[in-house]
Amino acid sequence: MPELTINKDSLVTIRVRMSDLQGNLLEETPEEGVAYLHGHADIFPKIEAALEGLKKGDKASVRLEPEDAFGEFDPDAVFVTDVEKLGDPETIVPGLVFDHVPGEANDGRHYRVTDVADGKAVLDANHPLAGWGLAFDITVLNVEDTDGKEAVGTDDTVVPSFLGVADKIIDEGDDEDDTDSETLPKIGPSRFYNSPKLIKVRDCGPIKHNEP
Repeated sequence: MPELTINKDSLVTIRVRMSDLQGNLLEETPEEGVAYLHGHADIFPKIEAALEGLKKGDKASVRLEPEDAFGEFDPDAVFVTDVEKLGDPETIVPGLVFDHVPGEANDGRHYRVTDVADGKAVLDANHPLAGWGLAFDITVLNVEDTDGKEAVGTDDTVVPSFLGVADKIIDEGDDEDDTDSETLPKIGPSRFYNSPKLIKVRDCGPIKHNEP
């Protein structure tokens, strides 16, 4: 029986090392790898294209320029605001994400707190890796033919966010409803890249996201 190759709807397990263009390791998957459903835009398109047709044991190296990864850095997406405008100053820490900047029109982007000092907070809508060129070394660990099985779907696969899922926030659990709060909607800690987890968008109201 011929070995399976990666095609649309293949359930693929890969091991990945992501580095900057100077070779410094930034992120890597566990040795056992992570799984994704091929052909459903769960990972960067250029990485998916490089994996098309490969089989178990094959390797691929992919270099992404900023425009193919997390976008160019946009200085206009960085704001400084009073911490108290965001809520209780004691709870505002780097990593929290808000759906807009106080006093500014809602542009549909998520703003991450990157620094807090002297009563001010820096809000940044850029991805932490915006402006970076990235190199990916990928090993295909397994390829399965789902054959249209209903048990497999994009919501069931575990994909690390550094492979391209930049617009989703991980729900850490059921939180209390703060719709009565007068402060800005707080989405939660930033999880732009972290150890692989099941990713789902937290229900924070009608929040849109501009792709990088």
